[in-house]
Amino acid sequence: MITYKDILQARERIEKGIYKTPLEHSIYLSDQKKQVYLKLEAQQKLKSFKIRGALSKMTNLTAEEKKRGVITVSSGNHGSGVSYASFLMKDVKATVVVPETTPESKVEKIRYYGATIIQKGENYDGANAYAKSLIKEKGFTYIDACSDEDVISGQGTIGLEILEANPDIDTILVPIGGGGMITGISIAAKAIKPGIKIIGVQTEACPAMVQSMKEEVFYEEYPSDTSICDALIGGVGKIPYEMSKIAIDEILVVSEKTIIKAAKHLLTKEKVVSEPSGAVGIAALMEHGEKIRGREIAVVISGGNLDQKLMKKLLEI
Repeated sequence: MITYKDILQARERIEKGIYKTPLEHSIYLSDQKKQVYLKLEAQQKLKSFKIRGALSKMTNLTAEEKKRGVITVSSGNHGSGVSYASFLMKDVKATVVVPETTPESKVEKIRYYGATIIQKGENYDGANAYAKSLIKEKGFTYIDACSDEDVISGQGTIGLEILEANPDIDTILVPIGGGGMITGISIAAKAIKPGIKIIGVQTEACPAMVQSMKEEVFYEEYPSDTSICDALIGGVGKIPYEMSKIAIDEILVVSEKTIIKAAKHLLTKEKVVSEPSGAVGIAALMEHGEKIRGREIAVVISGGNLDQKLMKKLLEI
């Protein structure tokens, strides 16, 4: 299992390759009962937190793993992180399998940094199945987006930065897809401040972690309704599932309608470009504000790769 020491070591490996993103106060979301801060991973390199985990893993590969080349499955952001890490390291060839529905803005970024990109499957689970067949065929080293100790440790550096920027934070809202980010953030934050509350947020279109925890079943794949949150669709990671009871204090489920409203709020009020998946924490404040008891709340805005067509649509709503 991942430890606080793992996260500190990950920071040493990746700190030269990432930004220490801002933790900005929101005057629009704060009131007399609570103060809200935005952890702007949407302003991270490649506009996503995923570079942290990808770089953490890639910088810790063995010589044999590097020689085999790496492969990953991604809805876009993790893939661009792996591609960028491969570009920086120069001695590791990367292949990225993405769903056919992945926004072109994300595909372009993966391709730009030199990875071989394969578009396969209607969703994440479909792409994942195809990638597994390639691993058996060609022997690639697999870079798991959400169930790898080095990847999760890299994501956990977000938790370090939040509490270093504001030690009074008592609640952190984190988007959940596969669960790697919330797991890492929780390990870091609870080591520094044991009483802190870590709240996950999922779209109602795919509440995979909610059901995994409720039913005590590891849902590696999970059915999804149509969703605007491409990065939050699919099953959960094995490690995040196994650590969920100690890492996650609560999960809030939000509607697709409110997620759109939240992304628009960030764009028009906060002047923050966030993809819908990155805006679910704001949606949680909008839908479940009274349930969130914290007085100093950090909301992780996890990605800023907003498709051009969707940005136009948000401005027109």
